[in-house]
Amino acid sequence: MPQNKQVKHRLTILRNITLVALVIITARLFFIQIFEHDAWVAKANEQHTLLETITAKRGEIYMMDHDEPVAVVLNQAAYQIVIDPTVTKKEDAEKVMNTYAKDYQVANLDEVYNQEGLRYAIIAKNVPRETAEEIAKSEIPAIWLKKNNQRVYPEGEFASGLLGFVNNEGLGQYGVEGSLNEALAGKDGLIKTTSDVNNVALSIGTDNIKIPASDGANIVLSIDRSLEKGIEELTAEAIDKTAATNASVLVMDPNTGKILTMANLPNYDPNNYSNVKDAAAFNNYVTDIPYEPASICKNFAFSAAINEGKMTPDTTYFNQHYEIVDEWKIWNAEQRSKLYGTLTMRDALYWSLNTGSIYALKLLGDDPSRINQQGREKLFDYYYNKFRLGHVTGVELAEAEGFIPDPNEGWGRDSTYANLTFGQNLSITMLQTATAFSAVVNGGTWRTPSVLADVESNKEIIDSTEKVEDKILTDETSAMMREMLINNRSYKKRGGIDRAGYDVGGKSGTAQVVRDGAYDDSFSELVGSYIGFVATSGEMPEYIIMTKMWGEGKSISSSDAMDLFDTLSNYLIDYMKIKPGAV
Repeated sequence: MPQNKQVKHRLTILRNITLVALVIITARLFFIQIFEHDAWVAKANEQHTLLETITAKRGEIYMMDHDEPVAVVLNQAAYQIVIDPTVTKKEDAEKVMNTYAKDYQVANLDEVYNQEGLRYAIIAKNVPRETAEEIAKSEIPAIWLKKNNQRVYPEGEFASGLLGFVNNEGLGQYGVEGSLNEALAGKDGLIKTTSDVNNVALSIGTDNIKIPASDGANIVLSIDRSLEKGIEELTAEAIDKTAATNASVLVMDPNTGKILTMANLPNYDPNNYSNVKDAAAFNNYVTDIPYEPASICKNFAFSAAINEGKMTPDTTYFNQHYEIVDEWKIWNAEQRSKLYGTLTMRDALYWSLNTGSIYALKLLGDDPSRINQQGREKLFDYYYNKFRLGHVTGVELAEAEGFIPDPNEGWGRDSTYANLTFGQNLSITMLQTATAFSAVVNGGTWRTPSVLADVESNKEIIDSTEKVEDKILTDETSAMMREMLINNRSYKKRGGIDRAGYDVGGKSGTAQVVRDGAYDDSFSELVGSYIGFVATSGEMPEYIIMTKMWGEGKSISSSDAMDLFDTLSNYLIDYMKIKPGAV
């Protein structure tokens, strides 16, 4: 083929290829402009739109120190490290993490850089100011430092079981931080604006949005800080003197339901919660963990029978040291020979006789010779409906419900309810127990307990919480129970607690643990509890104290819990300046 023809042929091919390419490009542009216009506009806007969350400042937590609120949970300035994976080089981000912020890293860099279209990533949180300043001095490009707040617990382990903590995601966990997280956290705001190629916000654009953050509320607890601190120290000393490894203490005003102390030992440091090896350390044993308070429940069985007009403290019965119910022999723990025979119900409570509380159940059924359906149903009504055992109390904390068995279901109903009278075969929390006991001694009114002080900053939370005030016992029933509880301590005059001018009453409980579905009759592990009240002589109780001591594989009796109660009662009288009455 002549050379000029070859050239013409090649030019023809090139022209045809060019024409086809132009047709394809034109068609593609037409398709983009007509059919994909909105999608491409959105993508362009996305690349030049900055979306940034305005983090709300978390509310602080206060306790009362007598009449003054004192901060126990604070915020301090800290920083987040933010990158744009499309701009920030991965090696630069790795250098910052490895050199300065490894302990504060919250994101996996491989995952960040493998996420398509990601423009904003927080790779570290709670970076201290000093560290942030070092990063800024390093002048590593495309690394942003965003100021925020870090949760700080300046008193370390103090009251950690009550307070809880805030995790790396900014969410409150356990205690007050968890239960009142919504109020404390507030609501984050939002900035949406046009940005330049360096992701810097511009002041132009018709679609700019700025929603301000709404900071969280400061919360003031009814807990008395100095009282809590003193009680925690005394409780720690008590643990050291016994075989117990754990203890919980609750102090509350029975006339208002206000909680003054809620201690759980041992504590943990919420500033370093990730170092805790066993998550059980986070439990608030006062509200979270139901248990069997044992003979403390005799207060409720006796109150029910007195309130129904079936008995008085001077009602008598015959004690033979045991009762046979559903072919099962239920023994008294105390079997002194002098107690065999006719005793009063006051004696039965004094010596904590199971036969006495079972007799109260029989009287509720109008048949002193046996337990019947009427008695079971009446006791259930008092335990579950009036004393609200097995219910959440309504306190402003997370709570477990617990369990009270149905009076008419299951095998061995009579023996089950016989055990209920002395605090077995049920499951209730310390707070439920103490709230019910408050009604026993305060004149008969059950009140919703509260951990919040009555101050203005708490108003919205308090107003939105349903409060109950229910008169469940007569004044006369309550007076009889107080007299018997004071009598309970007439042989326990030690430690100076039963000094002239004060009325102190209480009841102990030593609970067996359940292993493999049955009570451990070896008594190798026992849980000791005590509950009582403190009052100026001749007047209504001002405070109640409940103590619980235990340890896995440890036999802790109620006498250990009562010793702690005595120590704390003396401390409370002096700290609260409770005046003695006329002698």
